[in-house]
Amino acid sequence: MIKKVNKLQTLSQADLTTLDEHEFGQVVEPHRRELLAHCYRMLGSVHDAEDTVQETLLRAWRRRESYEGRASFRAWLYKIATNLCLDALDQRPRRMIPITRQGVSSPDEPIPASIMEPIWLEPFPDDLLASDDDNPEIYLSTRENITVAFMAALHLLPPRQRAVLILRDVLEWQASEVASLLDLSVSAVKSALHRARTTLATRYPAGSTEAISPHVLDESTQTQLEQYVSAWETADIDGLLALLKEEATFSMPPIPSWYSGRDNIGKLVSKTIFSGKANGRWRLAPTRANGQIAFGLYQRDPENQVYSAYGIQVLTMTNGQIADILTFRKPSLVAYFKLPMTLRI
Repeated sequence: MIKKVNKLQTLSQADLTTLDEHEFGQVVEPHRRELLAHCYRMLGSVHDAEDTVQETLLRAWRRRESYEGRASFRAWLYKIATNLCLDALDQRPRRMIPITRQGVSSPDEPIPASIMEPIWLEPFPDDLLASDDDNPEIYLSTRENITVAFMAALHLLPPRQRAVLILRDVLEWQASEVASLLDLSVSAVKSALHRARTTLATRYPAGSTEAISPHVLDESTQTQLEQYVSAWETADIDGLLALLKEEATFSMPPIPSWYSGRDNIGKLVSKTIFSGKANGRWRLAPTRANGQIAFGLYQRDPENQVYSAYGIQVLTMTNGQIADILTFRKPSLVAYFKLPMTLRI
């Protein structure tokens, strides 16, 4: 039966109804990673995306008799997933990062209280993206269109515009295919796409995030990252600032404030994360998130002689310098990146 499943290039309703649950799972499994990235783009949360993909596959199994075979099986799965995302977004607040939520803050102002409601974007582990072995075209489009800056701009769009833009410009579906999936007219799809592109162009200009190979870092970048880690772990403020662009930005949601410029970032970190006896306070573990360089961030707990997970930090680099440091202060995210929750001192 495995050979039969592997040969099902064009599935029909009859094909699906002859499969048992295990065999059906073999058919849908190759689509899981791309569906996960799609739901993440729509929802902005890796946890919510995983739940939605599970519900998508469960619903596909339970309603397999409804698949008519007129569109591809992949398109049918995307329709289920997209509609589940749209239903969820009707009940949930928009996901943001501090820069898209409010104006720039001053380090001379008090640090505002954290906002713990689920309004913040979450980082997405590169390990969960479709691999180049699965599908080279999906691999490239996924990495180019999942950066934090792209995601932040994407979530300024109304949910249906967001869906249209993802399907047309990221997945490169035809307007007629998107119209069928979303039960819209082709003209409505084109209109929504035009509005979405206009908004995105103002908030996510081309080249705003520099692509860095996940496999090989050049010597210069590797040296910069070693210096960056050292600056954090030794609380070297001057060393950290030397790696930043003049107009670099810094934020740590769920704290809603964000800061711009080397001088302001220097003032902020000197009175917060690097205040007092900060040498040895932090440890960084390298990882990858949203197609970008990232770290698991750990804070020392002197009483227990361990470093405890603090969150995930994502770097944006442009023209060989760090343009943004975004730290997602949510310890539970560390587990998604297959990093330990504690490190021994």
